[in-house]
Amino acid sequence: MPSGVAPSAAFTWHSESGEPPPARLAPVDDRLKADTALKRVRRGEFLLYTGDFNNAKQLLSAIGRRLAHPATARSPLEAFRAERRARQLEHETLSRIVVALDADYKLGLSRAPEVAQACRQVWGEPVAATTVVPLKQLLGMLGAAEWRRKGLAVPGLTGQLHPHYGVYLPTRTDYVELLLAVPDVKGKRIFDVGTGTGVLSFLLLQRGAASASATDCDSRAVACARENAERLGLAKRFQVTEADLFPEGKADLVVCNPPWIPEPPKNRVDRAVFDEDSRFLLRFLEGLPAALAPGGEGLLILSDLAVLLGLRPSGWLEEQFTRCGLKVKWARSTPARHSKAQDKSDPLHAARSREVTTLYCLVPATST
Repeated sequence: MPSGVAPSAAFTWHSESGEPPPARLAPVDDRLKADTALKRVRRGEFLLYTGDFNNAKQLLSAIGRRLAHPATARSPLEAFRAERRARQLEHETLSRIVVALDADYKLGLSRAPEVAQACRQVWGEPVAATTVVPLKQLLGMLGAAEWRRKGLAVPGLTGQLHPHYGVYLPTRTDYVELLLAVPDVKGKRIFDVGTGTGVLSFLLLQRGAASASATDCDSRAVACARENAERLGLAKRFQVTEADLFPEGKADLVVCNPPWIPEPPKNRVDRAVFDEDSRFLLRFLEGLPAALAPGGEGLLILSDLAVLLGLRPSGWLEEQFTRCGLKVKWARSTPARHSKAQDKSDPLHAARSREVTTLYCLVPATST
């Protein structure tokens, strides 16, 4: 990267939010103070950090501490809206501190770790002499690469799960444990809609399901699920394709753990949690009867956090079941046990502390 101010044509740009490349980059180093950096990025500048890696991380943290925190809200919905605005502002602000990688994805900051493997896992081979990325995003990629290397233990799963960057990490195990209570899966054909890492398919296959056909709209999730099936020795009974909803054909069990917040996603990673206007959920329910073999069942796993936040009215989900020609054969619920449900400093604690996740077994309303 040449010294001075660099034009965007001189580098390849990566942003999870789909933001356009910055028109200009202003090189900065360890002499930059957090207050000055904050003023400059608020003016819209993109600051190319060229100093020490650890100092760059400390600068990010210092800027983050200077951002305004949401005021106490009068309702859970107001708290949610304020929290989302704050997180978006934080993302936009911190994403303007960027770093440059060379033609081999080497980060040229002093004391910088090796980042090439993490970059290749996400982006593939370099295509330009210089790649520019927000430092905050690169740190997330490094953390994900470590999860992928070490693996993750999942309750009920024999073997480690190795998640990829940008694929929903199943550290919230409430919904996984609910699936372990599903009876009579032996010999059944499974559809797994929105598979993510593939964990739900793998649990059912290890319990004796005959096969699992999975789909996901994100190519990263497809690659992640396929790799994990190989690692777990399940590849012969597991198939995954990049698709929006259902695989072709019919299944004995159709399982889905959809995004549970009916709001627009802000970036690619958000799509695992945010489902604008419940579009994915509604299309899943509308298409479910046609995807079921005779006697088949749909397994929908959904948190009630949207209701507690005031984003959906109570009873809305049951109304959609009826509208789509479905009925609940049985349901099992569990209270949230994730860390945010216990964190009283969380702005959404009032809602999250009461969150319940439910596994609904759905069948066509005409079935006996």
